[in-house]
Amino acid sequence: ASAFDFACYYRMDEAFDGNNLNKLNDDMLWKRDPFKAVTFVANHDTDVIWEKYLAYAYIMTHEGYPCVFYRDYEEWLDKNKLNNLIWIHRTLAVGNTTILHIGNDEYIARRNGSPGLIVYINDSDNWQQKWITSNWSNTQIKDYTGNSNWMPTTAADKRVEIQAPPHSYTVWSVTGY
Repeated sequence: ASAFDFACYYRMDEAFDGNNLNKLNDDMLWKRDPFKAVTFVANHDTDVIWEKYLAYAYIMTHEGYPCVFYRDYEEWLDKNKLNNLIWIHRTLAVGNTTILHIGNDEYIARRNGSPGLIVYINDSDNWQQKWITSNWSNTQIKDYTGNSNWMPTTAADKRVEIQAPPHSYTVWSVTGY
């Protein structure tokens, strides 16, 4: 049977609302058994996460079975942004997850499948850029959220510099999807 991943929920609350993204490195059900983990940002009993877009970017780009709260979708948040993250989850979020960088206000992870993706969550007050190792060599990538219009090309060794705006996120993958 599947289970709601409350460990993930509480770590996201501590990470995004407490400005300590290191909490995303803690133990969660999706890390133990992603096929049985239902990840969520809010429900009818719990709704304490304020940085909801960052939290939805996290669960939609990671392993597990993400669940969108009805009132977030229909009433409180931008439906277009949520639809974009749902599309990213269904189209690009393939393979297991590797954390590439984690700090108080930055988190970068890679999904290792095909096409795969790289999510960059930035909870700082400034634009941030980082060099990371991608899934792709000599390939142009783009941000599928529309939060950055930069289109870098990965090096032969798969390294590439990516960016994310303040208090926001980007999701990178190969062009053409």
